[in-house]
Amino acid sequence: MMKKLAKRFWNDEQGLELSEYAIMAGLIIVLAVGFIIAMGGSISSIFNKLANALGRVDTQAV
Repeated sequence: MMKKLAKRFWNDEQGLELSEYAIMAGLIIVLAVGFIIAMGGSISSIFNKLANALGRVDTQAV
């Protein structure tokens, strides 16, 4: 009886999909945060260059 119950429990895959989706979502979030952190300096530099260029255009117009 106990052996049959243990075998049925071992082979039961119900609920497995939910945990797989949770792990996949966690990995996607970790990768997205890592990408944003890695690219943060480059993006900030681009915006600073753009702001400086726009500032020069504005001061030349006056």
